[in-house]
Amino acid sequence: MAILTDEKQIRDQQAHDKQADLAGPGIGNYEDLERLLPNDYRSLLDRRDTQKAIFQVKRYIADNLCKALNLMMVEVPLIVDVESGVNDMLDRDGSRTPVSFHISNDRGQHPIDAQVVQAATKWKRVALKQFDCRPGEGICTDMRAVRKDYFLDHDHSAYVDQWDWERVIHPSDRSLAFLKDVVRKIWGVLVGAEKFVQDLFPVLRDPRFPNLPEELTFLHAEEILDLYPNLPRKKRETQILQKYPAIFIIGIGWPLKDGYPHENRAADYDDWITDTKKETHKDTHGLNGDILVWNPVTKRRHELTSMGIRVDADALRRQLEMSNLLGNLQFPYHQAIVNNQLPLSIGGGIGQSRTLMLLLRKAHLGEVSVTVWPKILKEIGAKKNIFVLE
Repeated sequence: MAILTDEKQIRDQQAHDKQADLAGPGIGNYEDLERLLPNDYRSLLDRRDTQKAIFQVKRYIADNLCKALNLMMVEVPLIVDVESGVNDMLDRDGSRTPVSFHISNDRGQHPIDAQVVQAATKWKRVALKQFDCRPGEGICTDMRAVRKDYFLDHDHSAYVDQWDWERVIHPSDRSLAFLKDVVRKIWGVLVGAEKFVQDLFPVLRDPRFPNLPEELTFLHAEEILDLYPNLPRKKRETQILQKYPAIFIIGIGWPLKDGYPHENRAADYDDWITDTKKETHKDTHGLNGDILVWNPVTKRRHELTSMGIRVDADALRRQLEMSNLLGNLQFPYHQAIVNNQLPLSIGGGIGQSRTLMLLLRKAHLGEVSVTVWPKILKEIGAKKNIFVLE
């Protein structure tokens, strides 16, 4: 009886860990953060050279991403009208909400209820139509956002910066083969950016910190769960990155055989519900995914980008129904998809500070971006020779 009780406790703890891991940042308190940050850190670049490197890399990635995917740079909103429904809720459990404010305007006669964007995911798809993009053409933005509900640690901040991009596709492009082709092009840009910045600043070539591999390894969320069935998501990612230092995880959002999705994803942009077994000959779903790498400085998993083929009318309805969010069909954005008024597309967001942190061998986002950090985090960093910009 005691053995059965112990086994049940283990299963209950595993279920609790998986549930808690669905949308969290991975570190939930500053005691753990202090323990996990490196003790032997020394920045390879001083602050002046870091700034020079930041802007060189940003130009390189923006220019080469546009070349690789046939994109044009466009302006992107920082605030949106609540009624538009184009703000990004990030996941489907409602745990992360945008900063909202009221604009009284004209002494209250013509007010606007507005939100600061959390991401430009849905806005970009509308913008494809606004800029009259054809299949094979797209847009790229220098996006800024605020995500107030993050736990602020070494690689999560309330301030978000991304190369947010979107491209029009044909119906026949809604496949894993097309998704992988686009991912490989993006990966080529990131690998090229690392070589580019090391040519400019040779000190970044440090044998302690291996360069990115030339090729990504593609894995389905289902395959990773099969390898590590008892581990929560982030621990599964950590384990698989010991074998493959750069991976693209496909199918994030679909409930796996243990009853949990690899991670919660919003129901109204990436397609995580489409059955892909015709291409994989396995029980797989989803046309989206994340690029993750092993960060040799922090010695932790490091997410660089989230992207995917976007929902068509059928996938949108099914994902909203599975998420108990069919009421969202009232919003103009959702109506436009259902009525085939928006183009089919693929898109994603590449974290700028995340990428710069990796390529410049930094231990903290605050070394490559300026935002707010709690006093306790600054004190922890100072003890470890990590100093954030202010």
